[in-house]
Amino acid sequence: MVRTKEQYMKDLDKMKSNLYFNGELIDRLDDRQLDCINTIGTTFDVFDNPEYRDLIQAKSHLTGEIINRFTHIHHSTEDLHKKQDLTRKISQKVGGCIQRCMGCDAANAIYNVSYEADKLNKGETQYHENFKKW
Repeated sequence: MVRTKEQYMKDLDKMKSNLYFNGELIDRLDDRQLDCINTIGTTFDVFDNPEYRDLIQAKSHLTGEIINRFTHIHHSTEDLHKKQDLTRKISQKVGGCIQRCMGCDAANAIYNVSYEADKLNKGETQYHENFKKW
């Protein structure tokens, strides 16, 4: 099941308050955070929008389910191009950074690095399988 903006915000609300703004500990749903939260929320809101569907929906190689491209592990140049086109399209909609690229890029990097680390360690580590479970 693909998470909605409302679920994202609900999950944020459950998290430990460990954010600081000008030295002040603030809640994750503090009004000063809402512009950022709403921007990220757009990446959830457009999931079922026909105008974005071809770009944002991807089939997971792990589960076979349709998932948000910002949680997808790239397997082809087409995947990379769609992620880039999607990022541009949503950036134009929100008027700037969509705040999801680094997480998506990090997941793709860790996927590959964990595979290579296990290969170098000749099966003595399970970093890649652990990451795939995560």
